[in-house]
Amino acid sequence: MKVYSDYYVYILLCADQTFYIGTSNNVLKRVETHNAGRGAKYTKARRPVKLLYYENLHDKSEALKREIKLKKLNRVKKESFLQENGINWRDFLI
Repeated sequence: MKVYSDYYVYILLCADQTFYIGTSNNVLKRVETHNAGRGAKYTKARRPVKLLYYENLHDKSEALKREIKLKKLNRVKKESFLQENGINWRDFLI
């Protein structure tokens, strides 16, 4: 049995159709923070953002490692990753 903590990695779709990847212990609150312009410098100028994907990880360290791994993917590979997880990001266009 896997035991998970309250740490997540998430992918957002920004208004300019770019992806933002981050970690949080409260994904929904973090998305609200991004949309309020207080989440990250990157998303502040690319609002509104929509949550595309999130996954729960064992601890903060694992979440940060996963974030780095996902951020290293190029755009095509990020799109493939989303598609493999049943997400068509174009359905979320703002």
